[in-house]
Amino acid sequence: MTSAAVQDRDGARELLRKVWFIFGRLQVIWADGGYAGQLLGWVKALRPWGKLHLEIVKRSDTAKGFALVRKRWIVERTFAWLYQRRRLVRDYERRTDHSEAFIYIAMIGLMTKRLARATL
Repeated sequence: MTSAAVQDRDGARELLRKVWFIFGRLQVIWADGGYAGQLLGWVKALRPWGKLHLEIVKRSDTAKGFALVRKRWIVERTFAWLYQRRRLVRDYERRTDHSEAFIYIAMIGLMTKRLARATL
């Protein structure tokens, strides 16, 4: 989580720098077209032997009106899960660490519900 003053591409660098060490099996990252450019080369430099790959998911140039964008539904579905929690529907938090904590709580609740259903 970053403040609104941080450009998304810069925030992505900080996130990937942290995630890179924690999740060694990470191989593919899907990103919106706004992340194209210098971030592609930067990700390649993280793992020069080629295991980490940044894939930019773009809308087709020939599409008119609404068009389903490949892989984009994963992000939108996750936002829908988060927004089921009343506290996350609006930006109530003044500090990003508080907002991040509520996101963790929402996802823990979702996973716990799924695990409980699976054991029945």
